[in-house]
Amino acid sequence: MDETSKKKHHDYITLFVDMKKRKTVFITEGKSSETVKNFKDDLESHVGDAQAIENVCCDMSPAFIKGVKANLPNAQITFDEFHILKIINDAVDEVRKEEAKNFGILKNTKYTFMKNNKSITKKQLRKLAELSISRMNLKSMQALHIRENFQEIYHAQTKYDFERLLKKWYFWATHSRLEAINQAAYTIRGHWYGILSWFESRINNGILEGLNSIIQSCKAKARGYKATRYFKIIAYLVTGDLKFELINPNIL
Repeated sequence: MDETSKKKHHDYITLFVDMKKRKTVFITEGKSSETVKNFKDDLESHVGDAQAIENVCCDMSPAFIKGVKANLPNAQITFDEFHILKIINDAVDEVRKEEAKNFGILKNTKYTFMKNNKSITKKQLRKLAELSISRMNLKSMQALHIRENFQEIYHAQTKYDFERLLKKWYFWATHSRLEAINQAAYTIRGHWYGILSWFESRINNGILEGLNSIIQSCKAKARGYKATRYFKIIAYLVTGDLKFELINPNIL
């Protein structure tokens, strides 16, 4: 489950996606805990069983967590790597922006720091190399190494190693003397159980993020929607894998 907006920071809808069928099964307005109740009510109205849901992947929104605990009692929450990295990336960027005030070498390097090794360009790699060999001992580079080290945790072969590496990372992050990184680490510690549950559930919001990008592309093409109702309809049409032939057998 995840939210998306009709406008930037305005008029949200929350999508509930079946991870196995890779399609949106329910959409409701807002991003409060009530969205999960609305999903449960809709599921049960279609003879579904909310208690049969064993795993839920969502972000660290207190509202979503509250809604899942209240309405999906047997569901284990997983906080996936994507949302955790977003928190750490924001912290890295905060360190970089503050340091850029005093070091011109960091000017226009936001995406150099935000990208991972799979998507970074050759030019950005050269820039990182330049920053690495400088004698300024940049805090931004320290923050970047902390983020990269966190990503390596997900290569652990056992849950024991996963938690052991996570604890080591937490100690490093909280002793880094970088306030933004400290706060990100504290947020992760506060959601420890959901991060550890990933090793067993292995679910993530990757599918939903892909569907979200399709919805946002449609929104951009239509230049926005005046009514949230129409935004929901489009979202269902492009991500719901609707079977119109059940209504009209002549549809190809």
